Amino acid sequence: MNFSGKYQLQSQENFEAFLKAAGLPDDIIQKRKDTRGMIEIVQNGNHFKFIVNNDNQIQVNEFTLGEECELTTPTGGKVKGVVNLEEGNKLVTILKAMKSVTELNGDILTTTFTLGDVVCKRISKRI
Repeated sequence: MNFSGKYQLQSQENFEAFLKAAGLPDDIIQKRKDTRGMIEIVQNGNHFKFIVNNDNQIQVNEFTLGEECELTTPTGGKVKGVVNLEEGNKLVTILKAMKSVTELNGDILTTTFTLGDVVCKRISKRI
């Protein structure tokens, strides 16, 4: 399955609670909780580039499946991790205490972040 494309955020669940659990200060949470970000994914075989634009705040992550890389978390921190492909349509990684699963079904991209007992889901649609 090819993930390449641009995706616009349509909805999110528990994002504010996730940011709070990640330790972000309230003023940053207030700025980020209502963003309608766009994700551009460029896939070339096993190599991926994610470009996330949240209200003109750009975050870029590049990785090759199965290889250790440095990734920027949704909270802005940098950590080392390995991204794996599961079931042909899920990109899965564990970054410190956070698990991230990005799943593509047709034109819908669903990213689920789990941090402790807080689960956040962000749903985007291919544009």
